[in-house]
Amino acid sequence: MSWEISPQQVFSASPIVPVMVIKNVEDAIPMAQALLDGGISIFEITLRTECALEAIRLISQQFPDILVGAGTVLDKQQYDSAVEAGAKFIISPGYTPELLSYGLEQSVPLIPGVSTASEIMYARSLGYKHLKFFPAEANGGAPALKAISAPLADIQFCPTGGVNPKNIADYLAIKSVATAGGSWMLPEDLITAGNWSAITELTKEAVQLVS
Repeated sequence: MSWEISPQQVFSASPIVPVMVIKNVEDAIPMAQALLDGGISIFEITLRTECALEAIRLISQQFPDILVGAGTVLDKQQYDSAVEAGAKFIISPGYTPELLSYGLEQSVPLIPGVSTASEIMYARSLGYKHLKFFPAEANGGAPALKAISAPLADIQFCPTGGVNPKNIADYLAIKSVATAGGSWMLPEDLITAGNWSAITELTKEAVQLVS
């Protein structure tokens, strides 16, 4: 591995990683600024929308010192496109053997998604020690992750999917969980209304919740 930053740096940047679904590119900078003003300086921008790559590019250029990552990366082509746009880390909802092998050769780290002990063991066998547990709540939530991770003590997890203010403490209480992905500080109605100050307040509340 010759990654420019380590997955450990990504996981230690914040106890919460906002999962950003940006539908309008003009929302990219104010959304990022609202999160920064709230105290979070690491973002996962999902490749679920047509403007996602442009949003990554704009945010990376405007805020060169923060950690901007690409989520929902499914293949080598998306990996390359995200890195070219400025992503400093890559997150996938799951993995293929091809994607795992490709990630080991790149300069930008891959954080693969897993949901079973077998998937964790396979990723671990290739050297991946920082994984996304997804979809967390649908896969049994914090109790399931605690049980799955118990015999895999050298693995760190970022649970994502259904994480919210009511359950994030349960996840972060697990020894193997360093951070968690969530989107509750980015409700769609506030984004549509351009109410960035309200998003900043929700972000501040989220930071206080885990501090």
